[in-house]
Amino acid sequence: MEMKNEQKHSSFFKRLLANPGFRSFTAALLCILIGLLIGYIVLLIINPANAGEAIGTILKNFMTRNSERLRLKALGNTLVKTAPLLLCSLSILFAYKAGLFNIGAAGQYVLGAGAALYCALGLNLPWYVCLVAAVLAGALLGAISGALKAYLNVNEVISCIMLNWISLYTVNSVLKDFCPVGYKDTHTLTSMNPSAVLPTLGLDGIFGNSSVTIAIPIAIIIAVAIWIILTKTKFGYEIKATGYNRNAAKYCGMREKQNIILTMVIAGSLAGLASALLFLSDYMQWDINQSSIPAMGFNGIAASFLGGLHPIGAIFSSYFIQHITDGGSSLDTRFYPVQIADLISAIIIYLCGFVLFIKLKMIKASGTIPQKRPDMAAEIKHDADNKKGGDK
Repeated sequence: MEMKNEQKHSSFFKRLLANPGFRSFTAALLCILIGLLIGYIVLLIINPANAGEAIGTILKNFMTRNSERLRLKALGNTLVKTAPLLLCSLSILFAYKAGLFNIGAAGQYVLGAGAALYCALGLNLPWYVCLVAAVLAGALLGAISGALKAYLNVNEVISCIMLNWISLYTVNSVLKDFCPVGYKDTHTLTSMNPSAVLPTLGLDGIFGNSSVTIAIPIAIIIAVAIWIILTKTKFGYEIKATGYNRNAAKYCGMREKQNIILTMVIAGSLAGLASALLFLSDYMQWDINQSSIPAMGFNGIAASFLGGLHPIGAIFSSYFIQHITDGGSSLDTRFYPVQIADLISAIIIYLCGFVLFIKLKMIKASGTIPQKRPDMAAEIKHDADNKKGGDK
């Protein structure tokens, strides 16, 4: 009887591990817990007496504020930065579905910021035109990498890295004319062109924070739209098929070159829009002296993988990463150096890269064999053969 119960429990556990949703959630949770544990050990090494309070501050973030008003304002600040992080993660995710690693999301983010701020400060255009300009700028940069990959087989990682630096110094050069004399940051939009600031639709009143705008609902709507495109449309199927096997996709009549370019165009437009949502909220200004690429585009890689490469999962993972990042910035600098916040966040983000590894281990433990890419390629080829046979 006991043996039957053990077999029953073992069978239930294997079925649980075979569930893709359970695997994604569990893998992400394990990475988060391991990251927090390592971060706590680092805090113990630096200052054991205050390590418990410090890790609590990181996890609580805005809840450590003294009043409800301050808590809502701090939560608003986190949400303002979550919106662009979510779009950067969607940019990485979308390209990854086509078998492309869009490390150029950082450069597309930079160029989008440059286009949006130039239209806002240089041309005095309204916010919706600035958004379109940012989308087009990011799409252009993505198209360059996509075309190089599709027609010349240039590795997209190499071309994207080069374009990242070109974008940074180009934007720095263009925006230097829009800084107050003696300052390194561009003018605020509220002082120069209030029409370029994104509308709030009352969200600023709820959070007591003028930077909380429609950027947040826009990002969530786009995440849902990306999920629908990838799972419910023919175009989404072609994108994934191209990612699994370009030759098989070409064999069955799919335009694999155009799909690669179009994928990078969409990925680039998402990253470009991400920066516009942040800078057009007038939350921060562009620093023309910065010599390093903004981390937002790179953090999108961690958010996309922590979210299980799923658009809806990316919503929650993006918020979590921004939550702990902002929480880390509130650590007491009397006991810990200023850099410790970035270190703790970096440790947790680094552990996010092991999500797929943990999922693979759970697949093996469940006794199920994951579908391999050649299987899908064979399926595509089989569908194409049937189609050709029917045409004859």
